[in-house]
Amino acid sequence: MTSWSPTEAGLHEILQTLRDSTDNNAAVQREITVKLNNFTRAPEYIAYLVYILGSLPQEEDRIRTIAGYLLKNNARLITRAPPNIANYVKVAALHTFSDSSPMIRNAASQAIVAFLGILEPKNWPECLQHLFNMLESPNLEQQESSRSTLMTQPLIMLGKFSNLKPASFNVLDKACEDYPRKLDVEINGAWPLEILIPKFLTLSDHSSPKMRAHAISCLSSFVPIGSQSLLAHIDTFIACLFRRASDEDPSVRRHVCQSLVLLLASRPDKLMPEMANVAEYMLYSTKDRNENVALEACEFWLTFAEDPDLAPQLHPLLPKVAPVLLDCMVYSEDDLLWLDGEAEDATVPDKETDIKPRHYGGKSHGLDHEGDTQQEKRVGAYGEELGEEDDEDYDDDDDFADEMSTEWNLRKCAAAALDVLAVRFGQDLLSVMLEPLKGKLWSEDWLSRESGILALGAMAEGCIDAVEPHLPQLIPYLLSTLNDQKPLVRSIACWTLGRYAGWCTQPISEDHKQSFFVPTLEGLLRMVLDNNKRVQEAGCSAFATFEEDAGHELVPFLEPVLRNLVFAFERYQHKNMLILYDAVGTLADAVGPALQNPAYVDILMPPLTKRWSKLKDDDEDLIPLLECLASVTIAMGPSFLSHVGPVFDRCHAIIHKSLMQYQAFVQNQDLEEPDKAFLVVALDLLSGLTQGLGMNLEPYIARTQPNVLECLTWCLRYPHAPVRQSAYALVGDLAMNCFPLLRPHMTAVMQELILQLDPEPKVEFISACNNAAWSVGEVALRYGRDDPEFRQWVNPLVSRLIPILLHPKAPRSLHENAAVSIGRIGLMHPSPVAPLLPEFALNWCQALYEIRDNEEKDSAFRGFCTLVQANPAGIAKSLLWFCNAIVRWTQPSPELNDMFARILHGFKQQDAAGWAKETAAFPPVILQQLQQKYGL
Repeated sequence: MTSWSPTEAGLHEILQTLRDSTDNNAAVQREITVKLNNFTRAPEYIAYLVYILGSLPQEEDRIRTIAGYLLKNNARLITRAPPNIANYVKVAALHTFSDSSPMIRNAASQAIVAFLGILEPKNWPECLQHLFNMLESPNLEQQESSRSTLMTQPLIMLGKFSNLKPASFNVLDKACEDYPRKLDVEINGAWPLEILIPKFLTLSDHSSPKMRAHAISCLSSFVPIGSQSLLAHIDTFIACLFRRASDEDPSVRRHVCQSLVLLLASRPDKLMPEMANVAEYMLYSTKDRNENVALEACEFWLTFAEDPDLAPQLHPLLPKVAPVLLDCMVYSEDDLLWLDGEAEDATVPDKETDIKPRHYGGKSHGLDHEGDTQQEKRVGAYGEELGEEDDEDYDDDDDFADEMSTEWNLRKCAAAALDVLAVRFGQDLLSVMLEPLKGKLWSEDWLSRESGILALGAMAEGCIDAVEPHLPQLIPYLLSTLNDQKPLVRSIACWTLGRYAGWCTQPISEDHKQSFFVPTLEGLLRMVLDNNKRVQEAGCSAFATFEEDAGHELVPFLEPVLRNLVFAFERYQHKNMLILYDAVGTLADAVGPALQNPAYVDILMPPLTKRWSKLKDDDEDLIPLLECLASVTIAMGPSFLSHVGPVFDRCHAIIHKSLMQYQAFVQNQDLEEPDKAFLVVALDLLSGLTQGLGMNLEPYIARTQPNVLECLTWCLRYPHAPVRQSAYALVGDLAMNCFPLLRPHMTAVMQELILQLDPEPKVEFISACNNAAWSVGEVALRYGRDDPEFRQWVNPLVSRLIPILLHPKAPRSLHENAAVSIGRIGLMHPSPVAPLLPEFALNWCQALYEIRDNEEKDSAFRGFCTLVQANPAGIAKSLLWFCNAIVRWTQPSPELNDMFARILHGFKQQDAAGWAKETAAFPPVILQQLQQKYGL
C-alpha cells in the first residue's frame, strides 16, 4: 500500500485503549479520554486508526468501528501529518471502503467524508477515481456504502461513468447535503455539477423509488446556494417535481415538498406562475398520512408566512391554510406514547437524561428605546426567555421548539406557522380562524380542546388587538381548563395564559384586577404546585412571564406568592427546580425593593440557603441558584446583609478556584478545560451584591485573599468572552455603587479595558466590548471633573470609542454605549474631547435620539452640551440632528433643559440670519417642538 507500517508496541497500546473504552466505569472513561488526547500528539495516530479499521479483520467489528469514528473525529490531523502518513491514510481509507462488513464500510465512509471536507476535493482526486469505479460495481452493497464519500469528490473523471447504479446515490445524497458548495466548483477546467445536475434530473424518473428520492434530494441541496449549474435547468427541475408530486413512495414525496420549500425561500418567482397548483398540492401534502411528508409540507407555510414580500400571494390562501394548520396541531398517537403525560408523578425523581443542557451568558448592558413595548423579552413555550439578541437573530420557530417534546414535529411546525401568520395578518387571520377555533375549544374531545388552546396561544402575539375583545370570555375559559383532568390540557392552558399575561396584568381598573389579574395569579400558582411535573413546569414558566408583566402590581400579593414558591422548593424534582430558580429571580426583578420587607426575607431565604448548603462548588445546579441569588440580592438590598458573608465568600472562592483551574489547564492541555459558567455566574452574583449593598461590602472585600478585585483584573483578560463580559459589568457596578473600593485597582483595570474597546469586535466579543464601553462612562463620572488620574486615559479611550461610534456595521447597542461614554467623558474632561466634536457629533446624535429618558442619557447629553459650549462650531454640520435629539426628550432634568435653552438661544443670537437659513430646512415637527419648548 505504502511504505508505512505500525510498530507492535504502538498498535498494542492503541488497541488496548480502544478495548478499554467499552468499559462504562466513569473513572476508566476519564483515563481513556486522557490517553486518547495524548495520542493526538503523535503524527502517526491517524495511520494506526485506519490500520485498525481496515487491516485487522480478526479484531471484532465493534473495536474497529470505534477506531473508524476516532479517525473521523481526528481527521484534521491529516493537515499536519508527514506526506507518507497522509498518503497512507488516504489509500488505506479507500481500501477499507470495500470491506465486507457493512459496519466497517460505514465507519470508513464517515472518515473519508471528514478527510474530503478538510483536504478539499481538488486535493484528493484519487478518491474520486476510486468512488466512481465503485459506482460501476455490480455489487449493490458496495455502491450503497459509497454514500458518505462522493460528497466532496472533484468529479474530473465523471465523464467516464455515465451509467450510475442505484445504490451509489446514497453517497451523492449525503455529499450534496453536507458540502454543496464544495461540489459547485471548477476542478481542472471542468464544473462537476454541469454533468451531475442533468444526471440527477434523468434519474429522478428512475424505476427505483430510492433512486428517485436520492436524485431529488441531491438536486434540492443546490437550491439554497444559488448554483448556476442548477439554475440553468431550473424549469426542468420544477417540471420534474410536478411529475413526482404524486409519487407512490412517501420518501419521494417528502423530498418533493422539501424542494418546493427551498424554492419558495430562494426563488419564489419560479413558483408564482403555478402557485395555485403548488398551494393545493402543499395543502394536500400537509394532510398526508406520512408525518414526514406532512412536516415538510407544513414547512412551506411557515416559509411562506415569514417572507413579507409574499404576503399578497399568501393572503387569499388563508381560508384554506389556517384550518389545515389547526388540524395539524392535534397530538398524534406517537406524540402521546412518547409524552406519557397522564401520571401524577410529582414525587418521581427525574432521570438525568430529562434535563437539557443550559447555556449561561454574562449580563449585558443595554438602553431602552422609545419604541420598545412593555413585554420586550421573547419567551418560549413554557415562558423561558429565548435571549436578548438582535431581532434578526430571533427564530420564531424557537417559541415552539421545546413545547412538549424534544423533536421538531408537525404539531410544533404548524403552531409556529400560525404564530407567523398571526403577526403577518392579524385580524384577517382571526376572522378565518374564529369558527374552527371555537369548534376546537368547546369540543368534547380533549385532544381537540388541547390543540385549540395551543392555537389560541400561538396567535397571541400577532392577533392580540383582534383577540382582545374576546379575552373577557377567553381568559375565564382558559382558567377553567386549569381544572381539566388531563395534564396535557392543564399544561398548554398555562402556556397560553402566559402568552396573554400582558393583558391580564394591565392596571386598567379594580374590576379588571379582580376579574382577570387575581384569578390568573391564583390559577397559575395552583399549577406551580400541581401533582404532574409537566404541569408544574408549564405553570412555573407561565407564572414567571406573569411576574415579568405584572411588575409592581404583584407587591400586594407578595406573601402568598412567596409562600407558594417556597412550598415548591419542597416538592420539585431536579428539572423543575431549575425553572423555579428562574421564577424566584424574575419575581425579585419584578418587585424590586418591595422584597426588602424583613417578613419576606424570612420566608424566601431559608429554602435558598438550604439549597445553597447542599450544593458543592462544582455542582452544575449551583449555576442557576447563583443567577437567582443575583436578582434576589439586588432586590433585598440592605436586608440581605445578614446573609452576605457566606454568599460573598463562596463567590470569591469560585472565582479564585476557576482562575487557578484555567491556569493549570493552560499549562497542561491534557487536563479538562474548566467550565467557565461557574466563573460567569459568580461574577454576576458579585454584581448583584454590589448593586444591593454598595459600600457595605468593604469588610468582605478587604478580607479576601487574594483580593477579589485583583481576581477581577485577571478576569478582564480571560480568553473567553462571556467571562470578560461579566467582569466588565462588575467593573461598572462597582464604579456606580462603591467606587472608593475599586479606585486603587483602576490602573490595572483601565489597562485591560482600553484594549477591550475594539471598533470591529468579532461577533462573540460584542457583548464584552459593549459592557466595557458602558463601564468607561460609569468610571469617568465617579472620578469627577478634570481628575488628573483619569485624564491620562481620556485620549486612549476616546480614540477607541469614536471609531466604534462611527463604524457603520457595529451593533446599535455598541453605538449607544460608546456614545453615552463619550458624552460622560466629555462632561468630566471637556478640554481634550471638544476639539474632536466635528468627527462624531452627527453619529452621536443619531445614536441616542431614540433612547428613553433616563439618568444615563441625561448625563451623556449634559456632557455633549458641555462639549458644544466649548466648541460651538463642532456641530455646525449636525445642527438638525442635534435639534432633533433635543426635541425627542420627554422630560429632561432642569439642568439639562437649561443647557439646551442656552445653547439654542446662543446660536440664534450669535447669527440670526444663519439660524433662520439653517432651520428653514428643518421638518415642521421639529420647528414646532422648538417653538413650544424653547420659544424659538
